[in-house]
Amino acid sequence: MPAASPALPVVGAEGVRLRLADGRELIDGMSSWWCAIHGYRHPALDAAVSDQLGRMAHVMFGGLTHEGAVRLAQRLLEIAPGGLEHVFFADSGSVSVEVAIKMCLQAQRARRGPEATRLLTVRGGYHGDTFGAMAVCDPVEGMHSLFAGTVAEHVFADRPPDGFGAPLDGAWAAQVEGLIRAHAHELAGVIIEPVVQGAGGMRFHSPACVALMRRLCDEHDLLLILDEIATGFGRTGAMFACEHAGVSPDIMCVGKALTGGYMTLAATLCTPAVAEAISNGEGGALMHGPTFMANPLACAVALASLELLGEGAWAGQVSAIESGLREGLAPAREIPGVADVRVLGAIGVIQMREPVDMAAASAMAVRCGVWLRPFRDLIYTMPPYVISDEDLAQVSAAVVGAAGVCGGG
Repeated sequence: MPAASPALPVVGAEGVRLRLADGRELIDGMSSWWCAIHGYRHPALDAAVSDQLGRMAHVMFGGLTHEGAVRLAQRLLEIAPGGLEHVFFADSGSVSVEVAIKMCLQAQRARRGPEATRLLTVRGGYHGDTFGAMAVCDPVEGMHSLFAGTVAEHVFADRPPDGFGAPLDGAWAAQVEGLIRAHAHELAGVIIEPVVQGAGGMRFHSPACVALMRRLCDEHDLLLILDEIATGFGRTGAMFACEHAGVSPDIMCVGKALTGGYMTLAATLCTPAVAEAISNGEGGALMHGPTFMANPLACAVALASLELLGEGAWAGQVSAIESGLREGLAPAREIPGVADVRVLGAIGVIQMREPVDMAAASAMAVRCGVWLRPFRDLIYTMPPYVISDEDLAQVSAAVVGAAGVCGGG
């Protein structure tokens, strides 16, 4: 399809750098859409793929199984929030959301009957590009407004108030509680991105908002689905963002960084109560079966990625990135067109007062030797955890420089 500006051809990548066809190198400030947390050509991940390829690249996961999938499921459950004991492998983040929605609807149909067919979520959210996922994205300000009237209609509360460190906003809490009470008879569950709304606006909200959703779900016999696709595996400073709130979901989606950016793989985790309700329901099983679920190559590299995380260095790396971004992005506050500068974990965001000139901002970043991908009114970075202090400073300077081009600084 036509593009606003030509795409840059990449011929190689190593560490945190992308090598272009013309010989230039760019520091990847995006972790290839937030997934390449260990950088590129990591020896342990390369070895995992090569070793698995020598045995088998793929086998169906229906009636057959393989060691890599079993070990990966066990490892996921070891690090997941308490109470999650079942894993369903999918082949992308969007599909894992579809699976989560199906899990919720099937379980509640078995537990409560056929009336519970809707979900409650919040504005400003983004959960993927497939039809079930689109239906729980922001229907007005999101990128899927074109499909209004063709996707399922769910119940939307206001976007959670901004501020990771803010207390629970009473008016917002009352609105959410009122909506749940009014629609409890037709609601099956609640789905949100905990603490960080990603592609819907790169906004941070209080963990107290997540804790409220957990309490209301318990009170009204609803299932809580947490979409940790963007936030899982350390990005916010906790292994999973819901840990900031001290809660566990009934269903949780993971993806993106699961394989360290090597392969497409996602998973939907759930509690025994959800799994048993589905198995004992009229379908007798979850009505989903991706061809490439639990692909052996993807499982092998995902397991290697989780082993790297298990070594524990990620926590210090993310903390150092957070400190570096706070310092490096601070000068952007003086740029006239900047509305906000915010940092959480390994996420740094400059929000502009007007939509970003994407071509100009990207060109400025490239001139600074950095790859960024601004969108809407946002110039942001989510760098690989292995980035050095020097490279992080260069990324921060590029983000501020791109803001300056767009904001008149």
